[in-house]
Amino acid sequence: MPDDKFLDVTDLDAGYGRSQVLFGVSLHVPWRGGVAVLGRNGAGKTTLMKTIVGELPLRGGAVSLDLRDVGRLPTEQRTRLGIGYVPQEHAVFARLSVRDNLAVGMLSNHDRHALDRVLAIFPKLGERFGQAAGTLSGGERKMLAIARALLGDPKVLLLDEPTEGVWIGVVEEITERLIDLTKEIAVIVVEQHLDLALRVASHAYVLDRGRVALSGGSTELRNDPRLLTYLAP
Repeated sequence: MPDDKFLDVTDLDAGYGRSQVLFGVSLHVPWRGGVAVLGRNGAGKTTLMKTIVGELPLRGGAVSLDLRDVGRLPTEQRTRLGIGYVPQEHAVFARLSVRDNLAVGMLSNHDRHALDRVLAIFPKLGERFGQAAGTLSGGERKMLAIARALLGDPKVLLLDEPTEGVWIGVVEEITERLIDLTKEIAVIVVEQHLDLALRVASHAYVLDRGRVALSGGSTELRNDPRLLTYLAP
């Protein structure tokens, strides 16, 4: 893994109520590029994303962004510092139009060209500008959620299952856009589609029962016979 770490998660413990889900999880994300977080359902992937962004409090360990400790900061402040997050569910305002969803993302962005750049990444959104987000296809809703997060000008973007519920014909389009994004910013992707995840990411971490069971370069992990053991239901 490159030494130019931008987001650094060290020995992270987290959970819900009295239930601990993560045990000493560490991962390191460079300034640019993709990092995948893999694991079967219940391994702790979403808990990790929520803890990094501040929706869950950390119980131990540290989260630092550009050498700054952000582990105790509220979500809003982490967002302003450059952490973007697209959750697995409820990522768009269903009753608002595509235009108004994107306007929410623009609230803290004063770059008048930002919207044009996002629509260039996802041109289908421009064709649906006045349409209610709740009437979009699953793939279009995912594109809208990613686009809105990008309007916050993140330095690192966390994506939880960006192709869940998406028609297979749109998965490839989203994959290509994510590969393009990794050339500009850091992207952490939680994804059930193994091939997609390892195409987007150059490095991957595999969680098992809340701990890092495997980590390494994507090519290395793809050829590791232990990988499917940790991903099998």
